[in-house]
Amino acid sequence: MLRLSSVSRLVRRALCVSTEGMGKKGSFFYAVKKGHRPGVYQTWEECKFQVDRFPDARYKKFGREDEAWAFVRNESTSTENSEATPRTPSVPVGSKRSFEGDEVDGGSVKRAKLGPSAANSSTSALTYMGDAVVVYTDGCCTQNGRHGARAGIGVYWGPSHPLNVAERLPGRQTNQRAELQAACKALEQAIHMEIKKLVVYTDSKFTINGITSWVKKWKTNGWRLQTGGKVVNKEDFQKLDELNEGLDVKWMHIPGHAGYLGNEEADRLSREGAAKPQL
Repeated sequence: MLRLSSVSRLVRRALCVSTEGMGKKGSFFYAVKKGHRPGVYQTWEECKFQVDRFPDARYKKFGREDEAWAFVRNESTSTENSEATPRTPSVPVGSKRSFEGDEVDGGSVKRAKLGPSAANSSTSALTYMGDAVVVYTDGCCTQNGRHGARAGIGVYWGPSHPLNVAERLPGRQTNQRAELQAACKALEQAIHMEIKKLVVYTDSKFTINGITSWVKKWKTNGWRLQTGGKVVNKEDFQKLDELNEGLDVKWMHIPGHAGYLGNEEADRLSREGAAKPQL
């Protein structure tokens, strides 16, 4: 039988190991739903700073970043016990389209069901990932690639946030242009608000691959494809590239139509924009 002093030493050792593991950067994601600044943090020290002396603070430790964000945005159905690691839920993975070449402005069409606007008057705060502001963007186009196409852009900053955007896409009506221009709109808003760091969630791999990889090649190749052909959405990419250079942007892919609130709201806003008359 262990003596009381031995038991005490074992308990203290276990607590020290647990605390050390909690503070190891990259080991976990710490989601703060209610705190000084809600968001997702990568160390316990950052999380603790946000919840210390905050009335009824709500926070939780996760092994995956998407689960942490789901908790912050009320998408998780698991019990909100502080510092309890949840069971990993089954999340359907999918995207609206995939791109293996440089550009394809094809016929992938999103659902066109309309919904009420979320851009009501509100004082909702922005959401942060560390010191970066989080935004969701989406674009849609009904009858994409055909006569009578209607495209719209959606930008989602938060529930009923006054900066949320639901606008008709000007100019050529395509799904890819809508995705690109939605991202442009979010970056323009960030610059106007003097936001320096931004996390952009989009379900468009085309947009992410374009701005983080393809644009660099096109710029050194005189804005030509490797085959020598023209970049179809050259002006849209040039605008996005110019805006991107003025900010510290982290581009994040999120599965489309997989139940993530931010993505679903951005999609809804884009469909609402597509229903508006073209200016």
